[in-house]
Amino acid sequence: MLAKLLDIQKNILDVKYGRVKEGLKINIPEFDEHIRFKPANFNVIIGHANVGKTTVILYLMTMYTIKHNIKWLIFSSENTSTSVARKILEFARNKAIQQMTDDEIEYGLNWVLQHFKIIDIDKLYTYKDLLKEAKEIHNEWHYDALLIDPYNSLAKDRDLMKNVGSHEYDYQVSSEMRLFCKENQISIWLNTHAVTEALRRTHQKEHEYNGLPVPPNMADVEGGGKWGNRADDVFTIHRYTQHPTDWMISEVHVRKVKEVETGGRPTSIDAPIKLRMMPNNIGFTYAGVNLLQAKNIKGLDF
Repeated sequence: MLAKLLDIQKNILDVKYGRVKEGLKINIPEFDEHIRFKPANFNVIIGHANVGKTTVILYLMTMYTIKHNIKWLIFSSENTSTSVARKILEFARNKAIQQMTDDEIEYGLNWVLQHFKIIDIDKLYTYKDLLKEAKEIHNEWHYDALLIDPYNSLAKDRDLMKNVGSHEYDYQVSSEMRLFCKENQISIWLNTHAVTEALRRTHQKEHEYNGLPVPPNMADVEGGGKWGNRADDVFTIHRYTQHPTDWMISEVHVRKVKEVETGGRPTSIDAPIKLRMMPNNIGFTYAGVNLLQAKNIKGLDF
């Protein structure tokens, strides 16, 4: 079907006159300048293994849920449903579970499961299996975004691999994920790992993190730059785990924002968003500000 002149004209005039709907903010200007939650967006998140990617992602998800009542479907094959729910609860409550009463845990988990549905991992999924199940769940429970964590835990579709080969396979998968977002108005947050070669690259002597691995770039994702090409937005999550003092700081590098008219833009090369882990890993601060407080949860009296 060909694009219609009137539709194109309307979209252009919307941009000209500032009528384009912006992505959702958390009302911290320095943060919102770079990152927004956008419906039907295909987001690719890159990072080395064991830097806490999932923790940061779950935190951002919790934050947007608290601020905007976003609902999520979670596929996290390397974490149990209990550990995922616990972490979201601790973020939302801003308290470790050891410090919560049984009533607080019960009430808090009810809130968690109203906004986050977690797929039990009892079998191997291909991307086709996962997208099919995600669509079926969406027909019964309307959610806004799907977390796939991580991509390399999905089994390969043997028929597709046989027909197109490994290089074209990822192109096909990324294209179908992007189409899934647009057709169903569901955002996908796809957690991916960087290639081993990226881990071997370290900062030079003159850098403050001399000798430590550099944050991965957009082309460093397993499968190559095709993921960045297909994605709407691309983020790198990085942490200097071996640094004596900064090991608790998680960096979010915004590598790509396709539609800047709807908000967000890439961070400067050496100026990522820095999130400092709070004691007991119950959340993060940004520029000294505790981003999540229990009192901010709408409709809940914790």
